[in-house]
Amino acid sequence: MTETQTPQREASRAPLWRRSTLLRHACFAVLGLLGFWLLSIALDPFANLQLAQIAYTAIAVAGLTVLSGLSGQISLGHGAFVAVGAYTAALLLENAEWSLAPVLVVATAGTALVGTLVGVAAARLRGPYLAGATLALAVGLPSLADYHGLRDLLGGANGLIVSPPVPPLSLGETFPLERWQSWICGICLVVVLFLLANLSRSRLGRDMRLVREDEDAAALSGVHVARTQILAFCVSAGCAGLAGGLFAIVNNLAAPGAFTLALSLSLLTAAVLGGLGSLAGAVYGAVIVTLLPNWSTDLAQQADLPRAVYANIPLVLYGLVLILVILAFPGGIQSGVRRIGRLLRRNRKNRRRRDGPVQTPARGGRAHRGARAHLDRVRRWRFGRRQHARRD
Repeated sequence: MTETQTPQREASRAPLWRRSTLLRHACFAVLGLLGFWLLSIALDPFANLQLAQIAYTAIAVAGLTVLSGLSGQISLGHGAFVAVGAYTAALLLENAEWSLAPVLVVATAGTALVGTLVGVAAARLRGPYLAGATLALAVGLPSLADYHGLRDLLGGANGLIVSPPVPPLSLGETFPLERWQSWICGICLVVVLFLLANLSRSRLGRDMRLVREDEDAAALSGVHVARTQILAFCVSAGCAGLAGGLFAIVNNLAAPGAFTLALSLSLLTAAVLGGLGSLAGAVYGAVIVTLLPNWSTDLAQQADLPRAVYANIPLVLYGLVLILVILAFPGGIQSGVRRIGRLLRRNRKNRRRRDGPVQTPARGGRAHRGARAHLDRVRRWRFGRRQHARRD
């Protein structure tokens, strides 16, 4: 057997779910749905509300990590895309009285269209110019709700009130609303992660990574750089629009005060904490940026600190966590998890080599012939020692 046939034979012996990327991601999606369901039924209503917040934040962060981690474009204005999705969902739910599923689809598609238009302009910008343009978008777009001509439609500074989705009667009349909201957000999160995981393994994902590494080399390889960057903006904005629609459903409100520059920066912080380009890191980052402010506020209040002090403690802890993660794992939390996994696998292999049986060389090979010759020399030496002892 030749050396080129050996990897093919080993790959054919691998399980089907490891050989097929689509099937492997589908298995992970099913396990994710099962884990989310088990977690939601074990939590109280307030914890389910936090779980829903983590889910829609992770959707927005996953879209941002595709944009910045795969294609290499920096965006400081993703809060504006979240606002577009939230206002679209609020208008369709309250004015048009659409059902929930079409509302989320239209909010995603509409925001993706806005992201495409922004991507056309952003494809001509690089570095700080792109960051400045998206920063202006984050500051200016949510303030349109208070514009004189749009105040009656968008509700001005007070925003739009959104009626919460009613759980189906098949779940029971006493089924908690917060758990139903967390289920909606959890299903959307698993679907988005499944689609983005397959996208990153597709030809478009490979093109995005080529553009991120070197645009000139990607263009020489036949990749349409501008089109790839626009598609990355489209996909990322669509994820943010879906997160915005879920935001309006969970919080029952779409107001410009909820989509400030701090939201855009927190999404970018979550992507950096988790690891740019990692979908699992997007979930880690969403958990941190959602739960850390609440935990730090509760801790400060229990310590009976003055209001002027404990009001700033969440920001201090937020910065400390960011600094510690960057120092310990420069590639994000997911890179640290992978590093720990490699160390554990290496230690397991070393333990097996140390404790396992001694492997004998294969018969007929060069190592086997060398071992036989060494044994013959040892036997001759021992026989000579015996003969010499007998003469003495």
